[in-house]
Amino acid sequence: MRAIHVLRQSIAAILEEEGLPWPEKLVIEAPRDPSHGDLSTNAAMLLAKAAQTRPRDLAQKLAERLPALCPDIIRAEAAGPGFCNVTFSQAFWRQTVQEVEAAGMAYGNSQNGGGQKVLVEYVSANPTGPLHVGHGRGAAVGDSLTRLLRRAGYTVDTEYYINDAGRQMHILGLSVWLRVQELAGRKPQLPEDFYRGDYIIDIARRMLEADPALADAPEAEGLERCRLFAVDDILSGIKADLQEFRVEHQVWFSEKSLVERGAVDTAFAALRTAGHTFEQEGAFWFATEKMGDDKDRVLRKSDGSLTYFASDIAYHHDKYQRGYQWLIDIWGADHHGYVPRMRAAIEAMGQKRSSFDVVLIQLVNLLREGKPVSMSTRAGTFETLADVLHEVGVDATRFMFLSRKSDSPLDFDLELAKQRSMDNPVYYVQYAHARIHAVLRRAAERGIHLPEKTDAAMLSGLDTAEDMALLRKLAAFEDMLSTAARALAVHHVSAYLSELAGLLHSYYARHQVLLADDMPRSLSRLALLRAVGQALRNGLDVLGVSAPESM
Repeated sequence: MRAIHVLRQSIAAILEEEGLPWPEKLVIEAPRDPSHGDLSTNAAMLLAKAAQTRPRDLAQKLAERLPALCPDIIRAEAAGPGFCNVTFSQAFWRQTVQEVEAAGMAYGNSQNGGGQKVLVEYVSANPTGPLHVGHGRGAAVGDSLTRLLRRAGYTVDTEYYINDAGRQMHILGLSVWLRVQELAGRKPQLPEDFYRGDYIIDIARRMLEADPALADAPEAEGLERCRLFAVDDILSGIKADLQEFRVEHQVWFSEKSLVERGAVDTAFAALRTAGHTFEQEGAFWFATEKMGDDKDRVLRKSDGSLTYFASDIAYHHDKYQRGYQWLIDIWGADHHGYVPRMRAAIEAMGQKRSSFDVVLIQLVNLLREGKPVSMSTRAGTFETLADVLHEVGVDATRFMFLSRKSDSPLDFDLELAKQRSMDNPVYYVQYAHARIHAVLRRAAERGIHLPEKTDAAMLSGLDTAEDMALLRKLAAFEDMLSTAARALAVHHVSAYLSELAGLLHSYYARHQVLLADDMPRSLSRLALLRAVGQALRNGLDVLGVSAPESM
């Protein structure tokens, strides 16, 4: 928000004159009660000791000097135990419209990230079955977080880690092979841990149709053929689903390739050199307990096989070797216990603790007619992401997934997501954007043409409390995006859009925009609505949701 920037600069100038340090915990934010002003700061309470005065007296001193330093501040006053409340002029807030007009789709962007090279790895579901709604939530969060970080000035790449090595792949191949045998009229014994979904039968049927002799192949050969075909088939389906869901992955990284090209040994060597490993009873261990984990971890078992942790360490080591400065992983909430040991590995490899973050994704409770839909990949009773997309659409699905903090459980009401009503959160926001464009179209039909760029005189008709409320919310867009990026919290964007849409709907109900007897005010309000529409569109773009101009 430009107002925060202006106030920070003014406070900094005063502190420099007084020889006072800039306090680390200084806060500038909008007060809960709008009657207290546009912004409030706790600077005086933090600096009173250094200034050898009472917080309230220091707040009063700030209040007296701020308007002289910044003519846009029309009132500043001490409040409470030592807050300083500030009110900006209406002309100052009107300039926000011009800022939006000048920036367009770039409105809200910043260079806070400084071009830092970031890798966001997300979804990374085992290619053992179609994506379910839980995977979909992680996909929406990862993709939208990428969009958000790019707007905040980071250089972001995206990646999907394909778990195509290890026991799960063997079980997948076995599951298809057993179904091949069944379809060939045999009665194989079906183990408890095999994949039971209909999609396994479909894969087996297609393989038999292509090669009727498959069922008679030697078991080892049949298992391997089934594994390779199933992985490729399922991965193709995953890619198609993600493309439909507007989710980007620039790189599809194979775990198998990681092992084959010796990346695991390279990572082990780095840990060994740093003195964080030991050998015991024929196994190779990583000493993670002294680095914050609850116990030491085996990397290579005594039989020579690798643990999942070993591959994950090698994978993250490879990411750093590729030049990434900040790694962000999107994991299911059931992996929360895995975070400390992975962080220990990151630090053991000589990387900064701050260079690695994990965003946890909680479960999605899919509801149909108020009743939960059972989901289990292995049992084959899940609702796939593709099914949900076909039923409620990409926009509603993405917005619903992003409407709450990612590490909080989410109830996804299929019936609500399909409603074309104000009770549907995505409809509520999209309708605000469409409503604005409907007004702009009506204005054009009446011969009222709003120039691409407005000036201060044209905006002078924005003077009501509702005008100022919309302008202040509009001005907060960049600051909201920056805060969301720092917190890796995309749900801030959906919350902001809902609030901005709410203000727009209330404004529309209270104020007539196209006034037959007051053309200057009509143009002012049209310019304001157009700017609000741009912010709605930009925010929806971060969420990967469309911004329709008619509904």
